[in-house]
This record gives sequence, structure tokens and C-alpha cells, in this order.
Amino acid sequence: MTDAVVVGAGLAGSLASVYLARRGFHVRVLERREDPRTPGVRESGRSFNLGMSQRAAVALREIGLFDALAPATVPMRGRVVHLADGSLRFQAYGTEEDQVLHSVLRHDLNVALIDEAEKQGVEFRWGHKVTAVDREGPSVTTVSPQGMVEHGADLVIGADGAFSAVRAQLARGARTTLHQEFLEWGYKELLIPVGEDGRPRTELRALHVWPGDDGLIVAHPNVDGSLTATVFLPFEGPGGFAGLDTHSRVRDFFARVFPDTLTLVPDLVEQFLARDVASLVTIRTEPWHVPAGDRRGTVLLGDAAHAVYPFFGQGMNAAFEDCSVLDRCLAAHPHDLPGALAAFEKARRPHTDVLAELSKRNFVELRDKVRSPLFLARKKADLVLHRAFPRSWVPLYTLITHTTVPYGEALARARRQDRLLGSVTAALTGAALAGLARRSRRRRSARQVG
Repeated sequence: MTDAVVVGAGLAGSLASVYLARRGFHVRVLERREDPRTPGVRESGRSFNLGMSQRAAVALREIGLFDALAPATVPMRGRVVHLADGSLRFQAYGTEEDQVLHSVLRHDLNVALIDEAEKQGVEFRWGHKVTAVDREGPSVTTVSPQGMVEHGADLVIGADGAFSAVRAQLARGARTTLHQEFLEWGYKELLIPVGEDGRPRTELRALHVWPGDDGLIVAHPNVDGSLTATVFLPFEGPGGFAGLDTHSRVRDFFARVFPDTLTLVPDLVEQFLARDVASLVTIRTEPWHVPAGDRRGTVLLGDAAHAVYPFFGQGMNAAFEDCSVLDRCLAAHPHDLPGALAAFEKARRPHTDVLAELSKRNFVELRDKVRSPLFLARKKADLVLHRAFPRSWVPLYTLITHTTVPYGEALARARRQDRLLGSVTAALTGAALAGLARRSRRRRSARQVG
């Protein structure tokens, strides 16, 4: 039996351990934190809500867990945009019934994956902090209350997040490239509670967005009728987290920029001042894998390999797709573990690099463009064309969110569609102008004859 050590019991690590166990690996998961199933344990500074799209759904279906999770999710069929004048605008995600996102609490999803992993025979060791990684072994050394332990394995997977200890240890004395970029904005999370009558305070089956020049709020629905709102603001300045440090400043800011939130969140000011600010980071690195001889190796996946900003909602989805692709590569190279890891990196890294750029671009879309009449007209044109030609015309958002087309291929296809639409628009505009010119000449001729 092949031994595997997975570092990180978060979403990516737990799912990876399920895939490995199903493929016959003996799997041990090492995690520095406590077991999230322990009463009172919560993830500090992490987004509580996630939007599962098609990529995550496919992975969960492959391990037989998607249907079991359905009661813990809320389908989101589009965006509800909250405008500064108090009006709401609904923007559907797609034209088909199954083109939805599923909102789920990070904690609930993580616990479900850990439970499933244990059913498959995976061993979890909690409170184990990585202090060293031996690339040649490979092995991982951890320290815990029980002392220092070296964990040898045929396969080591670093799934320990954006600030991966495994990645940092692998980089020691090696030729590696790391690009790390922090957004100048951070975030806090607020709870939009149910109303006094026990019912949701706003439409539940949608992602809620408050766009603004000075900030952005995105809220995911919860199964109990509440919503979890993520407030994105600059770190600095009077309208940033640094400047919003008193009761009156917070209330005045939200009354000016996001006025309806004060009604939706009666204790908004108190929640805002009590919450810590978290950072947003994007990570790109190479290589992702390190072979160890002919039959062993180490590999990164999920945020450890490619953390992205959350504005396309693809961080968790991309990590889950990593696990699915890695499983297929292991199946295709059953007796060549280094070959499987090389094939995995080749298949994934170019596309997650594209995702990083798309996620940065979607920040601008959510903050600024969802209010633009020109942007909305383009979105409507995309949906009309998609409805008329469902196979040949697919909007970029649909390709990313509701299909498993690789990210790079999705972007290339969308750019071809953009060029075609631009050419058609230019041709129609030229024809219209030519028609106007002909009518103008006919009118002048008629006046001259008269």
C-alpha cells in the first residue's frame, strides 16, 4: 500500500485525502489547528461562506457527497444588486435551470469532508505544526504537544493554504519562483440576521452585492434565513478600516455609501467595530511538485499553489478541481508517481495563472461595472446570444462558473466572442450610419427639386 501524508485539514486537504483513500492510499492528514468538530472552534479571519459552482459540484459528485450536502446549501440563481438610492436590481446568472451557485458555510463543508475521509480510513492528527520538509525522503517533521515526529511517505501533499509551511520549506535552497501580492483592500464579515418574525430580511436565493466607489459588500445566504456579508474596504484613509474606528464614523459611512444595510443589520456598527480585519492575497508559484527518486514525490495544491482573490468565487472551486485532476493523473500513471505529479502541474498551473488575473479583473466588475448601463447591456446581449446559440456562444462567466472548461480555454473563447461581437456591432453601426446618410441625401435632393 502506498503511504500519503497530506498537510492541511482544510477543504482542499480533506477532499484530497478522500480521493487518495478511495484510490487505495494509506493516508495521514496533519493539521496545526484543533479539530473543527470540537464545540466552540471557529476559523479566525476566514470567510465563513462559499459559493459552490460546477467545478466543486463535479468533485463532490465524484466522491458521492454532493447530494448529501444539499440540505446544508442555499441555491443562488443570480445577483441582487443594492443601489445607493435603495432600489434593487436582479441579474440572473444564466439561462438554464441548473446554472446556479450553492451557498454553503465553510465549517459545514469542512466537517462533512473530514467525516467522509474518516469513513474511508483516513487518519487525522490535530495540533501538528510543520517545522521541516525533506524533499528527498519525502517526509514532514511536525511538533505537537506529544513532541516532535517525522512522517515519511511515498507522497506528500501540501494543502496548507496561502501561507503554506510546506511551500516555504520546499523553497529552502531550491530554485523556486514565488509571486505574492496583497490587495490594498481588506475585509470584515457581518451577519445579516433573520427578522423578528423569523423570516429572511431580504431575498434569500441570490448573492447580494452592494457596489460602490468607496467600498463593496457581498452577502451569501444561509440555510437558517440569515446572510453572511463580507465588507471590502481600503485599509487606509477616512473611508477605510483605519479611519472607521468610532461609532459615529461607521454609522455615517454606511448611511452614505450603503444606506439599506443599517436596516438589514440593526447592530451593524457594533459588529463592525468588534470584527478583525483580514487581508486578501494572490499567490503564484513554481514548481508545484518535487520528485523524490523514481517512485515518490511532493506536490502543492489549492491555495498553497495558487491562492486567488475571492471576487470570481473560484478559490475553493479551483482547489476542488485540483483534487479531481490530480486523481485522474494518478489513475493515468498508476506506477509512476513523479510522472503523475508532473502531469498534474502541467494540466493545472497555466489555467490557475489565468484565474488569478480573472479574479483581479472581477473585483473591478463587482465594485464598479454592475451599476453601468453599458455593462448591463453587454451582459444582456451575452445572455440573448447564449439563449439563441447555446453551444456556440457562451459568456465568460458561464464558462468559468457553470462548466469545467479549463480557465485558460474559457478566457480564449470569450475573447474570440468579444472580437466577433465587436465586429458585428461595428458593421451594424456602419450600416446604420450609411442609411442615415442616404436618407439625408434624399431629403436634400427633395428640397432642391421642390
